[in-house]
Amino acid sequence: MRQIDYVIAAAQEGSTAAAARALHISQPSVSLAISKVEEQLGRPLFVRTAGQGLVPTTFGYLKLGEFRRLRAQAEQVFAQDGAIREVLDLGVFSALGPRYAPSLVRAYEKTHPNVHIRLHEGDLKTLTGWLESGQIDMALTYEFGLPSTLEVTSLADIRPYGLVCADHPLASRDAVSMAELLADPLILMNLPHSRGYFLTLAQMHGITPRIAFETGSVEMLRSMVANGMGVGLLATDVPHDTTYDAQPIVRLPLLGELAPHRIALIRSERLKTSPMVDDFCAHAVRFFTR
Repeated sequence: MRQIDYVIAAAQEGSTAAAARALHISQPSVSLAISKVEEQLGRPLFVRTAGQGLVPTTFGYLKLGEFRRLRAQAEQVFAQDGAIREVLDLGVFSALGPRYAPSLVRAYEKTHPNVHIRLHEGDLKTLTGWLESGQIDMALTYEFGLPSTLEVTSLADIRPYGLVCADHPLASRDAVSMAELLADPLILMNLPHSRGYFLTLAQMHGITPRIAFETGSVEMLRSMVANGMGVGLLATDVPHDTTYDAQPIVRLPLLGELAPHRIALIRSERLKTSPMVDDFCAHAVRFFTR
């Protein structure tokens, strides 16, 4: 188990030197542990590159996921006085998390007091990397551009909508077309997943939008729109009609055929999941159905 701890630390820290500092041991001890584990498995866990330190191989990513699960099981086995509390590591797409993750987690923990859920925020690339290396058990994200190595459970389809400031000429409309909205410069979400989705949405309507600003924050986008700096497109369902700086903002339904933003839970097909993960997945389906 100590060797496994050293291997996990080396993957997290990116080098044997950094892992040794984190563990308060010598660097040769970490290097020796990695060599012994690789010898036992018969295949390298890491590629050693100049300037990049240790980078897990494909085989290494798979084994790291198994090692982390083994470590969690060992902690439960050796828990004293029956104080066993299962831990579920849930990744959350950063633009989606605030709207759904806290209430989803709270509802599960209320009926499962022996489960503790840890949240890990990131973009899609970060989340998929964490899944493949076993750092998280599953992730709540949008179903768009996902690798084929992931198991996907669809949860809900969210229709995108437009945003304008309160004194915008379109603000009194019940709904608008994409062309009407994007006649004005667009404030664009620039997270890798979201950026591609909204640009594709515009292009499907034959529009190349003029980009006024880009931001990775939903609330920054809303505030910029409310202050008349451009119009906005969002799929994250924010029900409030005011922004952080107390400015009014108007949400406009979009006319026509629109590709929905599909919310999903994703997990690695290559790593065996626990019954708790399966149970949380079923809980999420019920939660979004309600």
